[in-house]
Amino acid sequence: MSVTERRDELLRAAVEQIEARGVAAVRISDVASALGVSNALVLYHFSTKEQLVAAAFAHAAEADLAQLRRVLGRRSSAVRRLRAAVRWYAPTGQAKGWRLWIEGWAASLRDPGLRRVATSLDQEWKAALTRVIAEGAAAGEFRCQDPAAAAWRLTAFLDGLAVQTTAYAGSLSRTAMLRWADAALDRELGLPDTDPTPGGEPGEETRPAPEEAPDEDTDPAPDQDSAPAPEEAPDQDSAPAGSGRPDEDSWPRPEAPTGRPGAR
Repeated sequence: MSVTERRDELLRAAVEQIEARGVAAVRISDVASALGVSNALVLYHFSTKEQLVAAAFAHAAEADLAQLRRVLGRRSSAVRRLRAAVRWYAPTGQAKGWRLWIEGWAASLRDPGLRRVATSLDQEWKAALTRVIAEGAAAGEFRCQDPAAAAWRLTAFLDGLAVQTTAYAGSLSRTAMLRWADAALDRELGLPDTDPTPGGEPGEETRPAPEEAPDEDTDPAPDQDSAPAPEEAPDQDSAPAGSGRPDEDSWPRPEAPTGRPGAR
């Protein structure tokens, strides 16, 4: 194994250990034990725990940015690329490691090295979104007078949603989270949402997650007392057509855990 390969292996193990144990609790010996190597080998590549942790976050950040570039670099409309990026980044998408990044944000308040890594990742993410939003607006796909502000607000919403759903697991369903993420993007781009559905859980008023179509064989029968009278049933001819969901082929495929997102 080359020096570069060994270093990458150590960094991947460090990312996993930090996500599992936290920045404060993780030790050099935890990383060494995970790989079945000596502490001395880890210290040969990273002379202190602080250097190892900073390098691990930088490694995770670059992996996430590489995936973001792949998603936003596809040959499709700006709307589809943005929606794919939002769904990947959101706490219910395929990006892994939200526990890692929440740990990183907390530790960066006291560690200048981690703060530089976190700030760089945040700036590059927002800049990438800004470019694609500006591109879509220029092409007439939607109207957005301030792409940078839209990218900032969208990122703030997704980061906050990730903190809530990671800290309070099960507080919001996967369907609702995806709908909220889609709705946030639609608002920033001035795109229409689907018609709201009265009742249901938070987020039901926005577009549904495509992979969770109802199963006619398993759906529970409606309550007889609460079912609407036949004459009150909506006219099928007037029902809204489609939800405007993105093409599934444009969504990113799941990858091995790397860094930023996903308590999910």
